[in-house]
Amino acid sequence: MFDRVIAVNLRGVFLGMKHVLPVMLRQGAGAIVNTASTGGLFGGPGMAAYVASKHGVLGLTKVASSDVAGQGVRVNAICPGPVETRMMRSLEAQRNPADPEAVHAANRAGMPSGRYTLPEEVAGAVLYLCSDLASNVTGTQLVVDGGRSGGGGVTARTSGR
Repeated sequence: MFDRVIAVNLRGVFLGMKHVLPVMLRQGAGAIVNTASTGGLFGGPGMAAYVASKHGVLGLTKVASSDVAGQGVRVNAICPGPVETRMMRSLEAQRNPADPEAVHAANRAGMPSGRYTLPEEVAGAVLYLCSDLASNVTGTQLVVDGGRSGGGGVTARTSGR
């Protein structure tokens, strides 16, 4: 399982950049936005492969941006928190098959915004990073998590331990 997660989440990003960067460098322009996660910013129990892969994506992003910044190509990453998708609902059901809605409610309660991020909100962050509005933004990560990584959600989620 570890090897599969690393192959998809980290090696996949590496291979994508390996093949697209030469094209962007030849044209002298481009913007890459890699998908990391708030899992790339901090860890969580039972998530070693996922967290390692997303930390790796952030590392690749920083190195690639340093390598190509002076050549007209920008490389950034987005770090979504929980996103309102079928995949998240499936993960909630895996954690508590008898009451996945309780997992959903607990997750939402640990988020200052009180809700999961919408896919459209992640897309908006990507659009910004690809736009001319971000023409001098490179080598960074944009967190889209409803304030969860700002401390309020993490504290609420871990209190009582």
